[in-house]
Amino acid sequence: MRHVRTITDSECNQQAAGAPPRPSLRGTTVPPGTLTAVPQADQTSPESYPGPPRPARVAPVPLAELARLLDAAAPGTPVTGTGDADVPVTGITHDSRAVRPGDIYAALPGARLHGADFVEQARSLGAAAVLTDPSGTERARATGLPVLTVPDPRGRMGELAAVIYGRPGEDLLQIGITGTSGKTTTAYLVDGGLRKAAQKDAGERGGGPTGLIGTVESRIGDERIKSERTTPEATDLQALFAVMRERGVRSVAMEVSSHALVLGRVDGCVFDIAVFNNLSPEHLDFHPDMEDYFQAKRQLFTKERSRAAVVNFDDEYGFRLLTELRQEGFPVTTFSAEGHPDADWRAEEVELGPLGSTFTAVGPEGQRVPAGAPLAGPFNVANALAALTALVAAGIDPYTAAEGIRAVPGVPGRLQRVDAGQDYLAIVDYAHKPDAVESVLYAVRKVTEGAVHAVLGCGGDRDPHKRPAMGAALARLSDTAVLTSDNPRSEDPLAILATMLGGAAEVPAHERGTVLLEEDRAAAIRAAVARAEPGDTVLVLGKGHEQGQDIAGVVRPFDDAEVLAEAIRERAARTSPAPAASPASPVPPSSSSPAPSAPSTPHRTDNQNR
Repeated sequence: MRHVRTITDSECNQQAAGAPPRPSLRGTTVPPGTLTAVPQADQTSPESYPGPPRPARVAPVPLAELARLLDAAAPGTPVTGTGDADVPVTGITHDSRAVRPGDIYAALPGARLHGADFVEQARSLGAAAVLTDPSGTERARATGLPVLTVPDPRGRMGELAAVIYGRPGEDLLQIGITGTSGKTTTAYLVDGGLRKAAQKDAGERGGGPTGLIGTVESRIGDERIKSERTTPEATDLQALFAVMRERGVRSVAMEVSSHALVLGRVDGCVFDIAVFNNLSPEHLDFHPDMEDYFQAKRQLFTKERSRAAVVNFDDEYGFRLLTELRQEGFPVTTFSAEGHPDADWRAEEVELGPLGSTFTAVGPEGQRVPAGAPLAGPFNVANALAALTALVAAGIDPYTAAEGIRAVPGVPGRLQRVDAGQDYLAIVDYAHKPDAVESVLYAVRKVTEGAVHAVLGCGGDRDPHKRPAMGAALARLSDTAVLTSDNPRSEDPLAILATMLGGAAEVPAHERGTVLLEEDRAAAIRAAVARAEPGDTVLVLGKGHEQGQDIAGVVRPFDDAEVLAEAIRERAARTSPAPAASPASPVPPSSSSPAPSAPSTPHRTDNQNR
């Protein structure tokens, strides 16, 4: 019978003899981490300076020219200070620790501190000038550096960065992807198509490098650089574009978040193609409501930000967007994974599989392109079709685009398989909002013969309204729902779990699976693994590619894929058959050994029948 219980006293939660004690979620016995994410071994920062990479060669721009640029848009901008106003400028940064000689330091107002509090550090590292607002001007002037004062320095530093680095984006084919779900996957799939096109243009000799910027990482060719946020700040982004151009990159796929649009991180960019995937409730701690969230995304689809749009015909907000764009005469191409005949590109003959899907992409002129999504789930058919449509809109042959998309080996933390020799499926996914959790569970259910054992937590200091819905989705759609911690941050993990449990309890008893509570995330993963049988699926949701866990302001290394693999190996070691006993010295059965069970045929629960 399905029920709601804790696993505090269950066999899954007992401390094994000799095992190290579990880390406390509130204690300080574990050395603190220092990064918001721990980079993989092949994710490097190629520069000795802190911060993201910079181009090796920059033509100096006179500070007076930059001041005139600011004054043209905001007449009356003063340039003050005792320094030389014609000093050459070779860079710009908003991080005082990352200042290099010749930089403009953008001293921005913050929620708690002002960047002007760190101008002395910037001066000591060789800053050539300071860009700030009126409240930071006096502190900046005290350094003796020239000061550019504008009402909104954050809103101006993107354009300045583009000018300082020689407008590098103009030399790149830029494809930007926005939406609530699927940005990362779509960006990787677009990059796959761009790589294949570059390879064919070079006569199969390897082609030129491509660029990728997003949540998991940034890539310049095959070099991987850890990401601190979905979309870099404008100063870092323009520098990254300049590095890409310097290294022969001619095209870049990039995630564009609503935060990036509102906070001006993509100022100075004009995307050749802007892609809209979908919109569902998310970031409502940043946006007051869904209308504000939509309008933030809408900023990408203007002549100031992009030249053409690719829009999801199947999404409610996508349909609204394409209607508005057509009324404005803005170039727009649509796609429909549901196969709607009015879409420019649509998916037909879709076949879903446990490792990926195949479909036929039908174009506006009747083209029938064999295509595929290298990841499971119907939503990844939509992501693959979005990528193909964007690539075609950018002028790439659809057959080449489809070939490149199919060749993508996978996306970190997105339906990522974990194989440690087990006879059941184990998957890690980044789903961290109700719609995404439901989509992943439905997708996994379609390819699972047995039961689904799912682990999920909710992040602290983020939108609390989605927590009940996430708990309810996990309870309704999985046979075992293990509620646990994600990144509690400054919140009490048990308070977050209580809210999730409240949502799970709203699901009628006959519709929900067994619900377990485990505050410790590693223990929760072990609990799910302990219940897995051949043909089942263990699904760990919420953190995906993330390499750390933020508990009470301390970030400790934590990788769901590694923890899941270790839990699988530990269980296998515990349950592996003991060596056969010698006939001369029979070993009696241990009272702690599990009793043998009669063979049984797989059965499907009511949850699985949905």
